[in-house]
Amino acid sequence: MGTVTASDVPLTAGPPETVLPPPDPQLAAALQAAEAAPAGERSAAAAAVAAAHPGALGAWALLAESAGDPVASYAYARVGYHRGLDALRASGWRGNGYVRWCHPSNRGFLRSLEALRTAAARIGEGAEEARCAQFLRQLDPEWDHRHEQ
Repeated sequence: MGTVTASDVPLTAGPPETVLPPPDPQLAAALQAAEAAPAGERSAAAAAVAAAHPGALGAWALLAESAGDPVASYAYARVGYHRGLDALRASGWRGNGYVRWCHPSNRGFLRSLEALRTAAARIGEGAEEARCAQFLRQLDPEWDHRHEQ
């Protein structure tokens, strides 16, 4: 039997971390343009990106953030959240571990979850607001200290 060395044993410093793959450059440029659009045009720009790329989590987050109607915001955020869960699972996430803001490719999902928390509060869904807030802190323990919408 051979000797086991430290390099043979994968060591982790805590829960596993999932990083979503970055969008292709063309989609990234479209998302950046939608984000930079004037406030009155932002929703339409985000909708065009979401229609062309339904898996673009940043587009759903931007739609939720820019919707004036809290019910529309809730619906957009929920789509981004659920598409994000699908993307996380496809990237190896098994329902636990970190999904941190420091990785730009995770931000569309985290923004969607934050938008869902905010929209839930706006429509009086206090229990869902609390669940989303807790989930954000579980995914990224530094969430409260670093990012507020």
